Amino acid sequence: MKKTTDRSLPSSDLTSRPLFIVLSGSSGAGKDAVLAKLKESGYPLNYITTTTTRPQRPNEKNGIDYHFVSIESFQQMIKKEELLEWANVYGNWYGVPKEPVRKALAKGQDIMVKVDIQGAASIKKILPEGIFIFLMPPSKDELLTRLKQRHTESPSELALRLKAAEEEIKQLPLFDYSVTNRWDEIEQAVATIKAIITAEKCRVTPRKITL
Repeated sequence: MKKTTDRSLPSSDLTSRPLFIVLSGSSGAGKDAVLAKLKESGYPLNYITTTTTRPQRPNEKNGIDYHFVSIESFQQMIKKEELLEWANVYGNWYGVPKEPVRKALAKGQDIMVKVDIQGAASIKKILPEGIFIFLMPPSKDELLTRLKQRHTESPSELALRLKAAEEEIKQLPLFDYSVTNRWDEIEQAVATIKAIITAEKCRVTPRKITL
């Protein structure tokens, strides 16, 4: 019988290539809650914190939920080309800092970034090999309920966000995956995202991220 030769992959195994994962979706879909659960689970991802000029909410922590900065500081970051992408959403600026992304990629770490639909579209042009996940609310009624329970929008702002959500869902073809986040099943949404990452790690032709 012919002896089988061990053909183990070298240390530069294809699965070692870092992934750049973009989580997006309409306002109120539960992106923050899903990310919080992912972090609590200890899943090995480098979470890039978005910079924003939006006022800090009472339950938010600077540097954890967002990097809260002034409009002047944000404009300086744009001039110095320190942002991977940026956009004005509902009157406030949001942007993804570039340096933490570069450092994570250099270390071979998988990256998770949360952005709005505009941000996802911008990143798609820069990093087309990223993994784009759209977080969906199960229904328009549930989305309205979630937005109301935040107590952060006026009735006119709620109407604006609902209308915007309908338009945002039309951008679904931009994404690779759609994950529905139901009211009492956030753990299922988290499990689905983990399954997506596992599947991507098993690709025969891995995605190659360069920045």
